[in-house]
Amino acid sequence: MAKLLDRIDRPEQLKCMSPERLEQLAEEIRELILHTVAANGGHLAPSLGVVELTLALHSIFHCPQDKMIWDVGHQAYVHKILTGRRERFSTLRKKGGITGFPKREESEYDAFGAGHASTSISAAVGMALARDLNGEKYHVVAILGDGAFTGGEIFEALNHAGSLGRNLIIVLNDNERSIDKNVGALSEYFSRINILPHYQQTKQGMENLLKKIPHIGEKMLSAAGNLKDGVKSVLTPGGLFEELGLHYIGPLDGHDIPLLQKVFSQVKRMDGPILVHVCTKKGKGYLPAERNPGTFHGIGKFDLETGKAIKQQGGPPTYTEVFSKTLVDLAEKNEDIVAITAAMPSGTGLSAFGKKFPERFFDVGIAEEHAVTMAAGLAAGGKRPVVALYSTFAQRGYDQLLHDVCLQKLPVVLCLDRAGLVGEDGPTHHGVFDLSYLRHMPGMTVLAPKDEAELRQMLAFAVSHDGPISIRYPRGAGLGTPMEEVFSPMPLGKAEILKESGPIGMLAIGSMVDTACRTGSLLKERGLEAAVANMRFVKPLDAELLRRWSEEKALLVTLEENVLAGGFGSSVLEFLAEENLSVPVMRVGIGDSFVEQGTRQELLALCGMTAEQITGKIAERYEVIADKGE
Repeated sequence: MAKLLDRIDRPEQLKCMSPERLEQLAEEIRELILHTVAANGGHLAPSLGVVELTLALHSIFHCPQDKMIWDVGHQAYVHKILTGRRERFSTLRKKGGITGFPKREESEYDAFGAGHASTSISAAVGMALARDLNGEKYHVVAILGDGAFTGGEIFEALNHAGSLGRNLIIVLNDNERSIDKNVGALSEYFSRINILPHYQQTKQGMENLLKKIPHIGEKMLSAAGNLKDGVKSVLTPGGLFEELGLHYIGPLDGHDIPLLQKVFSQVKRMDGPILVHVCTKKGKGYLPAERNPGTFHGIGKFDLETGKAIKQQGGPPTYTEVFSKTLVDLAEKNEDIVAITAAMPSGTGLSAFGKKFPERFFDVGIAEEHAVTMAAGLAAGGKRPVVALYSTFAQRGYDQLLHDVCLQKLPVVLCLDRAGLVGEDGPTHHGVFDLSYLRHMPGMTVLAPKDEAELRQMLAFAVSHDGPISIRYPRGAGLGTPMEEVFSPMPLGKAEILKESGPIGMLAIGSMVDTACRTGSLLKERGLEAAVANMRFVKPLDAELLRRWSEEKALLVTLEENVLAGGFGSSVLEFLAEENLSVPVMRVGIGDSFVEQGTRQELLALCGMTAEQITGKIAERYEVIADKGE
């Protein structure tokens, strides 16, 4: 039997469909998303929750003339399916396929790219201003989840949007979650709103009642409308948004297509900034995702019938798991250790710490800037804060790291998970810039472990270090290296020599140490000997080793899973220049371009960073050097 979805290539086709047909289409879309994400992995629960909302939006607005801006983009799968990418949806998150996030280069329907939270309203304000400056007529709609409201940029944008008074529509998709359950006072505020589903009717009824009171009714209504104290915000849902200058509508059932269509049709004719508050169920239509929306927020391949993730049995623990256990072990012996994350307790491995030491664990929501400065305050108060973030999200706290932590020389430990190429999430999530933006901060110590055992030792070193310090480690499983329970001293700035002999010296950091060892074996098969150093520290560098190898080796090779610009290789070149040391240097790393999505191995090959590729480059370069020596 033919499906409705098979005939949908453009959102305009939704405009003549009955509510019943749209409901049927919603179920078919859910089925497509479920089968695709089960095979490819991806952000399942967010997209399942906005199927009806997306259908309603596209049936009322006229994209791409009207602009839809999706915050983060986790919930944009339905939008992609409806806007000409249905037939390619099976390529989701694969190399060369469609991305898991909105991307301007991918479709004219993707008005603005996304990947990090809390940006949609700022972008929408900018688009609305551009529209008005150009004398154009179209609608700008920002769609964001309640989790995004824990990010400060949202409130900066709301404050400006309310003061501008331009035509702008904000759709707040309230499902009570970001990745883990939302935290903070704002989450509690949304919960209070949700228990008053008939607010609009109640508000209108109160206005009608006041108008009927002889002589004083109109004055009371006028006074109520001008209240500027906290009473209005306490008594009325949406009062916060009204005070900011937005017209509030809601809360509405986000799965009721006819209701949403009616409201959006009316909202199109209204002037000024408007916030439409809809309530949805994350993971709707798939029971495992409804029961465990955090697990199914972003998930790898899974069995559709059972909902269980498809993972290799056995194998070494992940870096995240090792970090989690080690921090708990250290905190049991040191009561000053506290842990901080930004809406990612499970993703960063801090859930176990939170259960063990709830009074010493702080989830600040999607607020990396606050997390870092709060950590600085804790450190100033004598504590040893450990801030666990994904590398890509830590970029948001750059100024706070520089100004609040490093300038004051405070002992904050920054642990960066998902450093390097992270695979299918693509360029918005690759953690390939942290070595560059951390190493130039005065006073910052920068480390990267070669394996999971060394991560354990580095974390013990970090929590006792007197000053700002960061550790970056990759996504996924470790190398299977046996781990010692005892914490061994680690000398500051000293590398570990894994192989000394040979005219080629490979200086590797973090995940690239294993690659350097494999490269050394391949070079040996070609008759070339190469020394290998696990540098461990990007800052400070092992000056003694660099001086010695610059004299003893014919070629130095730096290896890093980071951009070459300003990274580890750059630090080595700077050191050699300052010391007036002359030796050929070849750098291996990521070039001056954003890296697409794909498996990590596909992306390493794309960047020329596999052991086989590196071996060929080194052999070629060394041959040139040897010929010149003759």
